[in-house]
Amino acid sequence: MLAVNDTKFNAAVFLLTGIPGLEDFHLWISIPFCLMYVISIVGNSVILFIIKTDPSLHEPMYIFLSMLAVTDLGLSISTMPTTLGIVLFNSREISLNACFAQLFFIHLLECIESSVLLLMAFDRFIAIRDPLRYASILTLPRIGKMGQVCVLRGVAVILPLPILLQRLQYCRSNVLSHCYCINQDVMKMACSDIRVNSIYGLSVALLTVGLDSLLVFLSYVMILAAVLSITSHAECLRALNTCVSHLCAVLLFYTPMIGLSVVHRFGEGSSPLLQILLGYIYLLVPPLMNPIVYSVKSKHLRARIIRVFVK
Repeated sequence: MLAVNDTKFNAAVFLLTGIPGLEDFHLWISIPFCLMYVISIVGNSVILFIIKTDPSLHEPMYIFLSMLAVTDLGLSISTMPTTLGIVLFNSREISLNACFAQLFFIHLLECIESSVLLLMAFDRFIAIRDPLRYASILTLPRIGKMGQVCVLRGVAVILPLPILLQRLQYCRSNVLSHCYCINQDVMKMACSDIRVNSIYGLSVALLTVGLDSLLVFLSYVMILAAVLSITSHAECLRALNTCVSHLCAVLLFYTPMIGLSVVHRFGEGSSPLLQILLGYIYLLVPPLMNPIVYSVKSKHLRARIIRVFVK
């Protein structure tokens, strides 16, 4: 247990957690973790390269996909040092400042990814509801402004999280629940009053991820209504097929995130293994699966990727 007061604040450290009970097998566990990170980074980088170099893919849907790939790359890179440090070198210590910086980038990128998924839902709605005006509504300058708003919103709502954490004193157990730092896990280590942190953290979750997921759901209600109004059965199926990749990305992102948030805030008696499993799914699986899902489901993107590798 580490006591942290005003004089020792900068010297204190947290201890990250790998997989309890399997410490002797961490070297073997590092193999799938390394593969997941390599596939995530290479897959998202390839998608970005293909979209950037192929003018035929400079369309709204693929521009939004490139935004998603950038945030997924950022999430992989922000968690990779501590995760691989634990399973490869048993390096569990992380300073408070490094922990605060990591949680800022993790939550910032999550907020941006949630916004991008909402923009992608809007993109699918416009493409199905008003295809003739699709290109005129979602112009490249307008998409650029949407991306800027996503980033600015993320910075504005996430920046107070590490600032609020820095004002706390930490004198409880310094062992965190995951192999990386997140806000709801770190604030439990404080012996100060965390009501402000808890209320602000919950408000941020509800007004970003909660609101975005609700708007995505409403978007798909409107998409379904638009699809059902199409008289041709073949056109109806084709329209629905364009949404499959995005629906997979939405489920991969929101399901483990909401589950982990509920477990941290309300699951006092829940199994630590459940928290750890949800924690890994929460940040490792979406960056891994998104490029695979989009490469498989998008014929144009798949053809360009195959062409590059065949050459």
